[in-house]
Amino acid sequence: MWTLTPFVTVSYGVKKAFLFLSVLEFAVGILANAFIFSVNFRDVVRRQPLSNCDVVLLSLSLSRLFLHGLLFLDAIQLIYFQQMKDSLNASYQAIIMLWMITNQVGLWLATCLSLLYCFKIVRFSHPFLLRLASCVSRKTSWILLSTVLFTSFCTAFCSWEVFTRPRLTVPPKLLMNNNTEHNWRLEKLHFIHSFLLCSLGSFPPFLCFLVSSGVLIVSLWQHVKTMRAQTRNSCDTSLEAHIIALRSLVSFLCLYMVSLCAALLSVPLLMLWHNKLGVMVCVGIMAASPSGHAAILISGNAKLRRAVTAILRWAQSRLKVRADHQADARTSALC
Repeated sequence: MWTLTPFVTVSYGVKKAFLFLSVLEFAVGILANAFIFSVNFRDVVRRQPLSNCDVVLLSLSLSRLFLHGLLFLDAIQLIYFQQMKDSLNASYQAIIMLWMITNQVGLWLATCLSLLYCFKIVRFSHPFLLRLASCVSRKTSWILLSTVLFTSFCTAFCSWEVFTRPRLTVPPKLLMNNNTEHNWRLEKLHFIHSFLLCSLGSFPPFLCFLVSSGVLIVSLWQHVKTMRAQTRNSCDTSLEAHIIALRSLVSFLCLYMVSLCAALLSVPLLMLWHNKLGVMVCVGIMAASPSGHAAILISGNAKLRRAVTAILRWAQSRLKVRADHQADARTSALC
């Protein structure tokens, strides 16, 4: 059987490095997603019409702000946990389950975004697909509402599954007999079972995401073949839209899979092997994935790119004004 060295505690240097990395990932994730949220929410305040993709991006950035907060709380808990065997308290389990639910919300919203990209870019000829594309584009708000309702159901189910079972009140360091040790192991295995059971809600949106991404890839391949056959100009707007959408979706797929694998690995590392160093590495990977995808979304969205350019120009003008003011002050002092 595969066993790991039980790093129940780690050195002060490792905790310090992990805290620095956690603060950095938290700051980058909060800034990137707060920027996406503020740009789209500004249009809501100004009563400007938002596209369906902008509405999904607004919701996705809001969920990821909450996600980064949970991951930062998870990191703080890990830093101040002296013994990994003390991690089965209610607060830590609540953070883990809330992270899982929030991550599932992000997956549903990313699936909505992939469907919008697919039905907006791909040209369908089948009548059923045409009606489905029209329905998705017109019913985006209802899709988001269904996501909220499904997530609420998952939240209630996971809360009942995790927090209504009888809990062992004896701390593991005071375990004196085999019966109590056996009960403690059963409680940990029950939590792992609950985590995996609640993760099953991610399969329907993940399958939809894979299907829509596959349709986009096939459409891009057919579009490139058509371009080569007709020797069109290389500056093709449809090709550029395909590439931007695929870059967003493929990057999310890769980052989500890495984050999901890290999350699934962190549970046995935490509950069974008590490997604190391994859990810290997994939490760092889980926090880096949404931050990286937010940066990719900003680079692929025209409105967000224009907002970044406007901010950079404003900062450059402010720096130039300050430099000119300092130069004038030096000149007047010399005179």
